[in-house]
Amino acid sequence: MVQSLVSASLLSVSSPTFSFKVGEQWKPKLLRASPGCGVRARARAAATKAGPQPQAVEIPHQWYNIVADLPVKPPPALHPQTLEPIKPEDLSPLFPYELIKQEACTDRFIAIPEEVIDVYRLWRPTPLIRANRLEKLLDTPARIYYKYEGVSPAGSHKPNTAVPQVWYNAQEGVKNVTTETGAGQWGCSLAFACSLFGVGCEVWQVRASYDQKPYRKLMMQTWGAKVHPSPSSVTEVGRKILQMDPSTPGSLGMAISEAVEVAATNADTKYCLGSVLNHVLLHQTVIGEECIQQMEAIGESPDVIIGCTGGGSNFAGLTFPFIREKLKGRINPLIRAVEPTACPSLTKGVYAYDYGDTAGMTPLMKMHTLGHDFVPDPIHAGGLRYHGMAPLLSHVYELGFMEAISIPQTECFQGAIQFARTEGLIPAPEPTHAIAAAIREALHCRETGESKVILMAMCGHGHFDLPAYEKYLQGNMVDLSFEEAKIKASLANIPQVVA
Repeated sequence: MVQSLVSASLLSVSSPTFSFKVGEQWKPKLLRASPGCGVRARARAAATKAGPQPQAVEIPHQWYNIVADLPVKPPPALHPQTLEPIKPEDLSPLFPYELIKQEACTDRFIAIPEEVIDVYRLWRPTPLIRANRLEKLLDTPARIYYKYEGVSPAGSHKPNTAVPQVWYNAQEGVKNVTTETGAGQWGCSLAFACSLFGVGCEVWQVRASYDQKPYRKLMMQTWGAKVHPSPSSVTEVGRKILQMDPSTPGSLGMAISEAVEVAATNADTKYCLGSVLNHVLLHQTVIGEECIQQMEAIGESPDVIIGCTGGGSNFAGLTFPFIREKLKGRINPLIRAVEPTACPSLTKGVYAYDYGDTAGMTPLMKMHTLGHDFVPDPIHAGGLRYHGMAPLLSHVYELGFMEAISIPQTECFQGAIQFARTEGLIPAPEPTHAIAAAIREALHCRETGESKVILMAMCGHGHFDLPAYEKYLQGNMVDLSFEEAKIKASLANIPQVVA
C-alpha cells in the first residue's frame, strides 16, 4: 500500500540521530555592478530617484541554515508507526539524496551550485523598493520598504527553491517529479524549473484555486506540466476523498497526499514540496541575504519585518537571515507573521505532532496545526490555505523570536488597492496580508510620531488573480472565518504523541 511506502516521507526538521556536513562557508566577494536594489520593473532597470541610492549587490553564493544558530534545536520528525526519529533511508522513495542531506543538515551555510546560480541570474538580485507614494498617502513618518520577488519568470519567490530541487533531482537521473500547488505559484515555478532541466512535471492543484485561476493552469501547461484539480480521480486518495465529499473545494493537504502517492509508486518519479520542509526554507534565504546587503548599502536597518505565512517559505526566506543578525546582537527588529483569519495555524492552532497531509501519509511533524483534515474556506489567498505551519518556523515562533497576527481578506484587499494605486504593482492575494499589516504599523507610527523602518515581503504579483480584485471592487467579497466547532473536530483527530 502507498502508506507503507511513504509513511516516512516528509522529514521537516533535523533529527538528533543523524546529521551531515554540506558545502563550505562562503566568503563574500567584492561587490560588482549588478541589478537588484531600488528598482521597480526588472532587476536590470535603473534605480529610482527617491531616497538614497543603494550600491549594487551580488547574488548570494550560499544558503543560510538557521538551525545552526538556534539555542534549542528543533524536535525531529517521527516515523508514524514507530514514533522514532526519521532516518535518511525513510525519505529515499521521495527525495534525492542531496535534498535529504540538506533536510537534516546542521551546517550554518550550504554552497549554492553554480548551475543554480546561473539560473538565478535570470531575475536575481530582486529589487528592494521604498514605498514613498504609499507613505505619502498614509501621511506617516515611517519609512516602508518591500523586497519584491515578483520579477521572477513565474512571478513569485517560488523559483528560488524550485530550481535547486529540480536540479538535484536531474543530477540523480530522476525523470519525473510530482507536486501540489494552491494558488498555482509553486506549480508554475516547478514547471518552469522542469522545463530548464528536462524533467517531467505533474501537478495537483487545489480545486478552489484550479477553478479561480485558470491562467495559472495554462502557465504550467505552457512550461510542459500535466495539471489535475485536487482531489482527482487519478489517485486512490483522491477517489476516496471525492466519494466522501464530491463538492469539496480541496486543500493543500489533499493535494500533497495525491502527489506523494504517485511519486511513491513510480520508481522514476520523486516528489517536490513548495514550502514547509527545512530544505525549502533554506533555499529561500537568498531573499533575506540579499536584503541585508541592500539595506546596509542605503544605511537603513529595519525596526519591523512583516511577511505573510501559509506554509512559511516566503516569510522564513526573508526573516531567517535577519534573525541570525538579531541573535548576534547587531539588530533588534520586531518580526511579525501575518496569516488569514480563515486559516490561522499560528494564532489559533496547537503546537503538536501532526501529519503534513490529509491522508496521513507523511511523518509526524511538530508544528502549529489546525489538524491535518482541516479544510479551510476557499479564500482568494490560495497559497495560505494550509492546515499547518513549517515545523522550523513553528519552532522559531515557540522560542519567541517572532510574533503572529491574523487579518481578514477584505482588509487585505483594501490595502492592496491602496498599494496598487500608489506603488503601481498589483500584489498577489497572499502578500496583501503583509501590506495590510504594514499599513496598520505605518498608521500607528502616524499616531505616535515614530519614524520606524518597516520592511515587508512582497512575494509575488497578482496578474493572474484579477478575478479576486474584481470581486472586491464590485463589493462582493466577504470575510471568511474559521468555525470553532470545525477546528475542534479537526484537532480531535491529531495523533496523540507524548513529546
